[in-house]
Amino acid sequence: MTTKIEKTDAQWREELSDEEYQVLRQAGTERAGTGELLSNKRDGVYSCRGCGAELFRSDTKFDAHCGWPSFFNAQNDAVVLSEDATLGMVRTEVRCATCDSHLGHVFADAPQTPTGDRYCINSVCLMFETEGQHATRSSGDLPYYEGDGFADPATGPYGKID
Repeated sequence: MTTKIEKTDAQWREELSDEEYQVLRQAGTERAGTGELLSNKRDGVYSCRGCGAELFRSDTKFDAHCGWPSFFNAQNDAVVLSEDATLGMVRTEVRCATCDSHLGHVFADAPQTPTGDRYCINSVCLMFETEGQHATRSSGDLPYYEGDGFADPATGPYGKID
């Protein structure tokens, strides 16, 4: 069972950029083709920008040519799916199971994948870590700073000190 993270609207606004808040907390969508993780091909872990929960692994990412990072499977119990009838169509919304942030939508239109699913996820909702970074953070050796991503192990959490 996932431990839920609950924050006030004021806390979310303080921790997230305007764009992150609009997508994660107001179920917005970033402009297609603009996300920094769209073309990412590195091996690693994709986590929720809102809470750091692990959501997807790079071995489930594929190029769906839709304008957003696409995955064919989420980590066990990492996401919650619900019907979304906005914009005059019915879709399946994907939300983080830990902090209830909007991530994107899932479509059953990817027959080329093992599951047939295409999780179409906004880049702004995700943080990427290599396997090594993820293992270090998971062991507690690399602190997480809200809104800033992860500390650089080469320079520490405060940057290079001269």
